[in-house]
Amino acid sequence: MQLMQKIALILASASPRRKELLSRLGLQVEIRPPVVDEGAVPGEGPAALATRLAAAKCRQVVDSCGTGPDRVILAADTVVVHGKTILGKPRDQADARDMLKLLSAETHQVMTAVSLHRTGTGGQVDGLGTTEVRFRVLDRRWIDWYLATGEPHDKAGAYGIQGAGAMLVDSIRGSWANVVGLPVELLPGWLEQLGLNILDLVNPPDGRRRRRPSARPVPPAGPA
Repeated sequence: MQLMQKIALILASASPRRKELLSRLGLQVEIRPPVVDEGAVPGEGPAALATRLAAAKCRQVVDSCGTGPDRVILAADTVVVHGKTILGKPRDQADARDMLKLLSAETHQVMTAVSLHRTGTGGQVDGLGTTEVRFRVLDRRWIDWYLATGEPHDKAGAYGIQGAGAMLVDSIRGSWANVVGLPVELLPGWLEQLGLNILDLVNPPDGRRRRRPSARPVPPAGPA
């Protein structure tokens, strides 16, 4: 029986964290990071900013693909929001320290906008995941320790929940994966809107590739 050819998934992101989340689902991804100006438009809210940037990243990669086999392009953008303040990646160590002080003993939101495009049909889906994160009280010792890990410099909000930054978190409400950078729980529903089952993209678990061992032959009975 001929197996259905898997539909290729292109990740429009250079984030190793998003690639790892998808790989854990059994998805093999091709990486094509776009180059997009991530500056906010005056008066633009965090959800609108993340949604616009995810769509722009997706469109850039779609345009570069040209014609070819049916593929899915996935782009995402994550923002950290405290009150009305959008916290991007820190400019330097001092900026990271200020962000961590701001988030100490406070609840903030992490929003990840996702844009999906199916080249075979031209279908497009845009979605947004939101998670509330509350930090423990961070005194100077805590902040000095975390800055010394080197994690904050390339992460929105100056922390990564998938690493040592988990120690800073008191509680979360919503998707943990969304805070990492991609709400994978929402992917099946979004793909259904493109006419796809997520199993059309994933590889079977390793255990299903192995052949079942044949039954051990039973030796003939000896003389009674």
